[in-house]
Amino acid sequence: MPVLDQDPIPDLAVRASATRDRRHRLAPAIVLGAETASLGVVRALGRHRVPVVVLHYGATDTAHRSRYVTARARIAPPHEDEAAFVTDVLAAAERYGGGLLIPTSDEAVVAVSRNLSVLADRYTVACTPWEITATFIEKRLTYELAQQIGVACPRTLAPASRDDVLRYAEDARFPCLVKPSRGYRFVVRFHTKMFMVYTREDLLARYDQATAAGCEVVLQEFIPGADGEGVNYNSYWWDGAPLVEFTAVKVRGGPPAVGSPRVVESRFVPQVLAPGRAILRAMGFSGYACTEFKRDPRDGRLKLMEVNGRHNLSTALAVRCGIDFPWLQYRHLVHGVAPEPTRFEEGVYWIDLLRDVGYSVTRRRAERYPLRDYLRPYLRRHVFAIPAWRDPAPFVWECRTLLARLRGSRRDRPASAAVWTAAKD
Repeated sequence: MPVLDQDPIPDLAVRASATRDRRHRLAPAIVLGAETASLGVVRALGRHRVPVVVLHYGATDTAHRSRYVTARARIAPPHEDEAAFVTDVLAAAERYGGGLLIPTSDEAVVAVSRNLSVLADRYTVACTPWEITATFIEKRLTYELAQQIGVACPRTLAPASRDDVLRYAEDARFPCLVKPSRGYRFVVRFHTKMFMVYTREDLLARYDQATAAGCEVVLQEFIPGADGEGVNYNSYWWDGAPLVEFTAVKVRGGPPAVGSPRVVESRFVPQVLAPGRAILRAMGFSGYACTEFKRDPRDGRLKLMEVNGRHNLSTALAVRCGIDFPWLQYRHLVHGVAPEPTRFEEGVYWIDLLRDVGYSVTRRRAERYPLRDYLRPYLRRHVFAIPAWRDPAPFVWECRTLLARLRGSRRDRPASAAVWTAAKD
C-alpha cells in the first residue's frame, strides 16, 4: 500500500475548479519513470489536460517535478526489486485503476511486460507481451532476427564462453565494442552504454569485468563515422503496419561515438523506412518504437543499432514537429481513435542542454566542431529536452541534482514503499 504523507492527493473526482473538472474526465495516464523521455510524455499529455501520475524511482529523475503532474509517488526500482515494483504499481490502481500505464524506461518495460496479465486487469497497458519485448530488449535476439530477415547490422557475436571471445579476437577489427545484451543492467552497473575496446587484452578485460558483474554481453564491430551518421525511425504500429512515422538524424552524442543523442534534427530520411519497417514487422511489434540506425561510410548502408520499444529520449522533438506520439497513443488505446499519417516539420532541433554544453566543453579537442556547427541548433528552430519557460521546475531540479552530484552529496533514497506526494499546479 502507498504511504500517504500529511498532504494527501485530492481524489480525481473532486475538484473545485471547473477547468480541473473537465480535465479529470479523461482517464489518467500513469507514467512509470521520470527521466528525460518520461518528461516528454508528461508534457505532451499534460498539455491535452490528461491527468498525469508519475511513479518514479531514479536518482536523476526530473519529470515528477513538472507542472503537468497531478500526483507523484516514489516506488521501488524495477531493476532492483521487480516484485516490489509491481506491488507498488498495483497499489496505485486503487486510485487510478483503468488509466493508461506507460513504462518509459527499459527496466520498467521489462517489469511491466513480464507481469502484463496481472497489470492488464487493473490498467490499459502500453506495452508488448514478453515474447515480443524480449526481441528488442535482448540485443542478441535483435541482431539474430535482423540477420534472418536481411536487415543490415554490425557483425555481432554473443559469446558463450571466454574461448569464444579469444576466437573473436583473432580476426576482430579494432576498435570494437563490448555491449550489454540487456542494456539497462549494464548502465546501472557501469554508467555507460557500452565499452569501446582497442586491443585483444582490453577486449578480454572488459568481457571479464562485465561477466563478473552478471551482465551478458555481445561483441560487435564498431561502425565508424561521425555521430551525424545516426538515423532514428520513430513510428506507431498496429496490426502489423505503421500508422504514423517520423524520422530524425543524430547531430551530436554523449559520449561522442558511443553515447545517446544530445542533439537531434528532424529530417525526412526515406532510406530508413524499409529496414525500420522490416525489423518491427518481423518482431510483431505494436505501439510506439524508436529504431536506431547508423550509416556505415564504408558501404553507405544503414546498419541497425537497436530498437527501443518505448518513448525515446527525444520524444519532445516529434511533438514539436507536429506528431504528438504520446497523445495519439493515448487516444488510440483509451478512446479507440486510430492515428492517421501526418506530415512533420523538418529542420527542427532537439537539444539536451546540460549534456550538450558539458560534452562540448570536456570533449572539445576530440570533437573539434567549428563554432558555427556547434551554435547552429541553438540559433535555429529548436526545443530543449528539459528547460521550458512554461514548465521550469524540471530544469531547476536537474541543475540542483547535478550540483549535488558534483559535490558528492547526492544519495538515492531507499524505496521499499511508495510515498505519495500531491503535485503543485
